[in-house]
Order: sequence, then structure tokens, then C-alpha cells
Amino acid sequence: MTTELTDFEQNMRREIDAFLKPDTRTEQTPAQPKVKDATRPDPEGQPAESFKTGHIVKLAVRKKQLEMDTVFEHVSSSISRLEAQLEAEKAARRAGYPIIGYVIETRRL
Repeated sequence: MTTELTDFEQNMRREIDAFLKPDTRTEQTPAQPKVKDATRPDPEGQPAESFKTGHIVKLAVRKKQLEMDTVFEHVSSSISRLEAQLEAEKAARRAGYPIIGYVIETRRL
């Protein structure tokens, strides 16, 4: 089931890229989808707002148990809402927030 879903997402990404950039004929094999994090600068120099597809996920995160919630925003290129949420949680843990409270908002780009 999960392989069918990832195959479907990869095919959809290729079709969307081909539609948005018809002049480029090179086919990319996405071994791992790109993760865009709004807290880090983009390595290609493009702002995070330049995505055409994907989700913006806002999480309530904490570094300590009795601390106020902090909003962590993550921009994902995934077309799957659940996969975007999981990517955001992993990115928050990598950023040093071990406690993920809840999802505040998930928006499509």
C-alpha cells in the first residue's frame, strides 16, 4: 500500500513538473523528496514561498515539558497531507524541539 502511494506521488510530481516546466525534458528520479523548512534558507537561493505544490504545516512545539508552545512552520513539497505532517514533525525534532504538541494548521500551497 505504501509503495503504491509513493509511486503515485512520484508520478504526480513528475507530471506536475512537466506541466509547469514544459521546456525541460530531463526526467528526475526523486529518491527522496525535497524538504523545505521555513526556518532555514533555501540552498538554491529561491524563497520558500516559490513552491507551486505542497503544504505548509504549523506545529505547536516545546523544548521542555512545562514550557509555552512555540509555533514551528514547515514548508513541504509533498502532495500528501499526512506525509507533509510527518516531514514537519521530523524537521521539528531535528531543529531541537523534542516535544510535538499538536498540528495548528495545514495549508495547501
